[in-house]
Amino acid sequence: MPRVGLDSAAVVAAGADLADEVGLARLTMGLLAERLGVRTPSLYKHVSGQEDLLRRIAALAAVQAADAVGTAVQGLAGRDALAAALHAFRTFVINHPGRYAATTGMEPTGPDDPMTLATQRLFDVFRAVLRGYGLAESDMDHALRMFRSLCHGFATLEAASAFRWSTDIDKSFEWLIAFTDRGLRTM
Repeated sequence: MPRVGLDSAAVVAAGADLADEVGLARLTMGLLAERLGVRTPSLYKHVSGQEDLLRRIAALAAVQAADAVGTAVQGLAGRDALAAALHAFRTFVINHPGRYAATTGMEPTGPDDPMTLATQRLFDVFRAVLRGYGLAESDMDHALRMFRSLCHGFATLEAASAFRWSTDIDKSFEWLIAFTDRGLRTM
């Protein structure tokens, strides 16, 4: 019989929190069971295994990132929307490194995969920001890849304490935003 209060959503949320604490590579079903105070076989009532858990964590992370970015850009356009979107995404990655790591390389299994739907939500928010720059639809995928590369690269390096020189990291991020804004305005 399942433990009271433990369901798939609670297992995935606990897995995401644990991944943020210990790193995605260290997240195991055994460690998660220990965190939840159950035996490992009990988790299989809620997720089918490690791969299913990681896929669900990735979908949760994409939804949460989309919500954070969407909230940040509400009512903004142009450079203000760009800055808000990039700051929100950076903050999400830094605050949730484990769950964000689950999104990297997670291939959707089809159009109904929750990962597909969640990722689409995030892309839609960034597309809205890009529309403010009047980009042609034919450039949209390129611009989305640029956003992902900029945000992913900067935030994951920052989260890993890879920026070890004296220049202020926030100033560098503002420089990145200004550079991106100028580039988008010239397209």
